[in-house]
This record gives sequence, structure tokens and C-alpha cells, in this order.
Amino acid sequence: MTEVGRVLVTGATGFVGSAIVRAFLAAGYPVRAFVRAASPRSNLAGLEIESIEGDICDNNAVARALAGVRYVAHAAADYRLWARDPDAIVRTNVDGTRTVMQAALSADIERVVYTSSVATLALRADGEAADETLPLAEPAAVGAYKRSKVVAERLVENMIARDGLRAVIVHPSTPVGPRDIRPTPTGRVIVAAASGHMPGFVDTGLNLVHVDDVASGHVAALMRGKVGERYILGGENVSLAHMLRAIALIVGRQPPRFKLPRAPLYPLAAAAEMIAAVTGREPLLTLDGLRMSRQRMFFSSAKAERELGFHARPYAEGLRDAVDWFRGAGYLR
Repeated sequence: MTEVGRVLVTGATGFVGSAIVRAFLAAGYPVRAFVRAASPRSNLAGLEIESIEGDICDNNAVARALAGVRYVAHAAADYRLWARDPDAIVRTNVDGTRTVMQAALSADIERVVYTSSVATLALRADGEAADETLPLAEPAAVGAYKRSKVVAERLVENMIARDGLRAVIVHPSTPVGPRDIRPTPTGRVIVAAASGHMPGFVDTGLNLVHVDDVASGHVAALMRGKVGERYILGGENVSLAHMLRAIALIVGRQPPRFKLPRAPLYPLAAAAEMIAAVTGREPLLTLDGLRMSRQRMFFSSAKAERELGFHARPYAEGLRDAVDWFRGAGYLR
């Protein structure tokens, strides 16, 4: 059990990061938020925190941010399934993680909670829920985001084993809920479905978890997690059809009825990405997203429940909170 001390949260203005800030404040920890100069601060408005500006790839900025800090929650990440410049995703997720972890070692940080992703875990061939015992090999990772998260996690694991980095690794599944300001790829699906812009769906599935439960899991990992261990922070395994049906029920629309074959969608995704390369706007339909959808992305949080006391509320509550927030923020048309 850790003692209360100052926590540095990277990626603190983002969807998951701002939830982590709130969770640590609620648990009585003083928080320092590490934020990029250009990042909007609306997710941190009204919170009693200290903020420091900088880039996670800047050694000097990270060292300054760690001065006087006892713990680190490294949540900064570039979560996109498409980017005009894929190297930007790698820079944030790999180079930024390396910089933060090396600085944490130099500063003798007592405990690091590293926010990985279920994207670094292999799915089971039988379709049952996967757990932490099945790491994904880098060649099997689809797309820049997954590959970068796999490489970053292996980097953290090596530093734990080789250098004595005192880090616990957590694997959020697919978070949903309020303050998805960008929004994330999942948030964009929620907005499209709630706006009546998704007439059909593919046969896939995912694990949905309220973002605030993911954040509470970070606090639990700091307090009760074991150095070098992995913990999935997930909720319920849900088919995409059921997810869209739940969103339709929340907004009072008819749910999509058409199950779409994947093959005709690949040319559409390729065309959407070509348009995105010109406009710079991330497409809703991507080639990597389609490739990932071929398997049901189901996971088990049994280990986190058993060892951390982790608990997740029903996924529909996360969807409702997401829809309410998107509506209030003007995302729904």
C-alpha cells in the first residue's frame, strides 16, 4: 500500500488522462498535470491541481515536471487508427514513453503506473476473453497505433527487468464516457450512431468500460499493484450491434439493422483515407479498423478484480454518460 504523495499525470488534458487526474484527487493525492502548450485545458477546468507545460519527448521538460514528485501515471498517448504522418504516433507512444521512463529512473520515482492498452495483448483463437498472459508479437500488430503500443510496452518491461524501474502496467480496454474531447475513434462511432449516421454494422465485438472506472483502476494499481505485473482494466464484452442498439435506445432512434459484409468496405475505407490525406481529417472508416474488426476484441479483468479490487459499472452507463457529454458539448447534430 503506497502512502499519499504528489502524482505527475502525463496526458492530463486528454480523455483518459483527465479522468485519472480526477481519480487521484478524489483519493487524496496532490496532482501535477503535465500538459502540452497547445492542448485545450477545458477537461481540467476548476480542478485544484498544479500544471506544468512541456513535451513528453523533451528530456529537460520531463525532468522539470518530475522534480518533487513521488509517483507517475504515464497516460499520454496518440490514440488514432489513421494519421497522415504515422511517425507522429510512434514518436508520442514510443519515444515519449522512453523519455518519461528514463526520467523516472533518474528521479528515483517510487512507483510508475504505465497506461498501456489491450491492443498489446493477443486475442484467443477460440473467441473467449483474453487475459494478461497472452502478449501480442509486434509483427502481428495491425497499424501504427498497435505496433507503437507493443514496442512501448516491451520497452517498459525491459526497463523493469534490467534497470529496476518500479512500474506497474495497466491495460485499459475501450473506454467510453464524458470528456472525450478529441474524440477518440470509439467516441466518433458514438457520435455518428447517436446522430443517426450509422445505417449498418460489421460483425465484431469489443470490451467497453467507463473511463472513470479506468481511472480508478490506475489509483488501485498505484496502491496495490505489483511491480512488473500487467492488469486489464475492462468492463463488459459487447457486440458492436448491441453497442449501437444501446446508443439508439439512449437517444430514441431506431438501431441500425443492416449487417454489412467487410469485403465491399475495404475500397470505401481506402477512398476515405485518400480523402483524409488531403483534408487532414481522420476518417470514420479506416483500413486498420476494418482489419481489427475481423476478431471480437474480448478481454477479462479478473486479475485486476482479484488483486486490485477493481470494479467496472455496466457499459450502458458509460455510453449514456458519453452521449450526454457529447450532446452538451455540441457534438451531436
